[in-house]
Amino acid sequence: MKSKIASLLMAGTVSLLAMQAHAADKLTLQLKWVTQAQFAGYYVAKDKGYYKEEGLDVDIKPGGPDIAPAQVLAGGGADVIVDWMPSALATREKGVPLVNIAQPFKHSGMMLTCLKESGVKTPADFKGKTLGVWFFGNEYPFLSWMAHLGIKSDGSADGVKVLKQGFNVDPLLQKQAACISTMTYNEYWQVIDAGIKPDQLITFPYEKEGVATLEDGLYVLEPKLKDPAFKEKMVKFVRASMKGWKWAEKNPDAAAGIVLDNDASGAQTEKHQKRMMSEVAKLTQGSNGALDDADYKRTVATLLGGGSDPVISKEPVGAYTHEITDAALK
Repeated sequence: MKSKIASLLMAGTVSLLAMQAHAADKLTLQLKWVTQAQFAGYYVAKDKGYYKEEGLDVDIKPGGPDIAPAQVLAGGGADVIVDWMPSALATREKGVPLVNIAQPFKHSGMMLTCLKESGVKTPADFKGKTLGVWFFGNEYPFLSWMAHLGIKSDGSADGVKVLKQGFNVDPLLQKQAACISTMTYNEYWQVIDAGIKPDQLITFPYEKEGVATLEDGLYVLEPKLKDPAFKEKMVKFVRASMKGWKWAEKNPDAAAGIVLDNDASGAQTEKHQKRMMSEVAKLTQGSNGALDDADYKRTVATLLGGGSDPVISKEPVGAYTHEITDAALK
């Protein structure tokens, strides 16, 4: 009899656990790029059970050169995406109603990295040079910066020639370009690892040049925010994600290890990911997840200041909301 009761209790426990597992809200996050420490906070939140504690079952989808997060979102392939604000605002103006619901990255990691031997000492020296630029939405901060400098990007004698840069550092290594696009946490170190010494380089961080725009924010489709259940799910997601980010800031090496555990490609190395996490922590530092109004206004002003060819043509309306972070931070 006791055996039968024990079996019934065990069956009941298994059934309850199954129901709880089934009850977890499924949510898909589309990353902007491949699995790396740039997205450590999300992998940490999943690994540490922060999402599970919120009743969420989060699927983190890596990005890549052929994946446009906004298109994935618009096509129903994700509930929330990581994107840069210049790209998101330009996409919104074109008709895809992206809305920023949180901003884990407080600072910009983007910069131009140049060979000193090319003769570039200041931004004025860009004229007449070939500059490597990422596209697929990543070109907007660069084009805006050139407009602010009054430098044409049409290849003219008093302008710059834009080399469509792949997501690598080859144009600099092969001296096809005087400068290339790099991130403080990634491509800059690829240049160093290739054998070029820091004193052979000069860098121009967008942050220091006064044209920094917001990167790596969380975006959803505006109509979805009319659904209270969806909004509640996003509140839980943002709360757990920021918990993951703050843990990653305090434990960078361990966070890098979690990222490596999730790298199905096997392409990442421990050295690179630890270094990346150390640099990424500088960019998320100071953010509690809420979009800072001053940072938003600076980004918009930079994008509007593009002369005859601005990134966005008018002040965005409804491009962000504090509702999610306000609820998440209670």
